[in-house]
Amino acid sequence: MNLRNSFVLSAALASLLLSSAEAHHSFAAMYDAAKPVRLVGKLVKVEWTNPHSYFHLEVTGKDGNLATWACEGAGPGALSRRGFNKSDIKIGDTLIVDGYLAKAGGKIIDARRVTLPDGKVVSGGTPGDGGPGDTTGATPPAR
Repeated sequence: MNLRNSFVLSAALASLLLSSAEAHHSFAAMYDAAKPVRLVGKLVKVEWTNPHSYFHLEVTGKDGNLATWACEGAGPGALSRRGFNKSDIKIGDTLIVDGYLAKAGGKIIDARRVTLPDGKVVSGGTPGDGGPGDTTGATPPAR
C-alpha cells in the first residue's frame, strides 16, 4: 500500500471513529438528574439502533392533550443482555418509563427503567454513562 492510500484509509477510519464517538454521550451532557419523570403511554415507534435505542410513547398530559415523547435507552446489545429484546414490545403496547428530562427541554427523556407490558422491569440506561443507577464503574465519555 502506498503512502497516499494509507493516508486516505487512516483519514476515513478517523472520521468514522469520531462520528460514532460524537453520537455517544454521557448522561450529564444531556440529562438532568434533578428532574425525574415517569411516563405511561402507548408505544408508537421503536428505533432499535446503536449507540442508543429510542422508544416513542404517546402520553396523555395533565391537560388531557396527547404528546409524543422520545425515550432514549441503551443500545440493542446492552438491552438484550438484560433480557429485553425488540420482540418483547409491539406498537400499541403500554409502557411505563422512568427517567430524567433533557437539559435542553423538549419531550425527550433518558429511560433508566422500563416496565414492559408483561410487568417485567428492565434497566434502560446506557452502561458507563454516569447516570443515576449506573453500576458499571466506567468513566463516562468526555464531551
